[in-house]
Amino acid sequence: MFRILFLFTIAGTLIGSSSHGAESAPERIPVILDTDIGDDIDDTWALAFLLKSPEIDLKLVVGDNYKALYRARIIAKFLQAAGQTDLPVGIGLKPEDKAGGGQSKWVETYDLASYPGKVHPDGVQAIIDTIMSSPTPVTLLAIGPVPNLAEALRRQPDIAKRARFVGMHGAVRKGYDGNPKPAAEYNVKQDAKSCQAVFTAPWDMTITPLDTCGLVRLRDAKYAKVRDSNDPIAKALIENYRIWCGNDPKRADSGSSILFDTVAAYLCFSNQLLKMEQLSIRVTDDGMTVIDPQGKPMNVATSWSDMAAFEDLLAQRLANP
Repeated sequence: MFRILFLFTIAGTLIGSSSHGAESAPERIPVILDTDIGDDIDDTWALAFLLKSPEIDLKLVVGDNYKALYRARIIAKFLQAAGQTDLPVGIGLKPEDKAGGGQSKWVETYDLASYPGKVHPDGVQAIIDTIMSSPTPVTLLAIGPVPNLAEALRRQPDIAKRARFVGMHGAVRKGYDGNPKPAAEYNVKQDAKSCQAVFTAPWDMTITPLDTCGLVRLRDAKYAKVRDSNDPIAKALIENYRIWCGNDPKRADSGSSILFDTVAAYLCFSNQLLKMEQLSIRVTDDGMTVIDPQGKPMNVATSWSDMAAFEDLLAQRLANP
């Protein structure tokens, strides 16, 4: 019964969206974001996109792939800049890991204790509790390596019965930069064992591999619309992008980097600009995602039907108040 209700809810959401995903769904979709924000800048773009998408009811944001306090500080400061401190933040595994990354300068003076909202010291347990207490199915959006989620499944396997998984993972027929040879994509290769646990759990799964997410950039007028916006979320995003660009400041004036994770964020509420295939995917020990009849059946965004329309949607939502 639960599964029937779950599939009906998701199907209704996708059917109810316009071709550009611009119309609000009848009910907002509860989403948990699990992210390695603070490494590649695309996670920050994805968080901003989620915050500007009326279809999404963001319930929790948790940093994954260690560097736990660094990631939590970025999340908290970004939500504070966005005026959305009602959203809880979760600290991921290994909070003793003091490492930083390309956005360290943005949070070098930020005190996580100053965040007005809730900060969960055990982000994995917060994921479990949010899923298990939700009256409706939760979409678990993963845009990085997934040690948090493997641990959550170990602690409470039943989360897979109450959540839908959407991820930016893998390379099915193409690799980085449209290379015709698939590669071991970072989010999978970084912790293949954890990814194997996630990719064999009994939840409904949708992924965008490099085949589709590895092609998206904002350039020219589309990028300028976001870069020059006075919207607080867009301003915080571009501040982070400029810091992340480091010794190449001109890069932040000319266009975005590849925005892998924004495609996974889009798949939380629509797939109408993408071509989807039902494929059985297996994660190998060396981090490849291969089509295998013995693998996990999942929905895979293998190509675009209208990537330009997605870029328009992304730019419009990020730039406008």
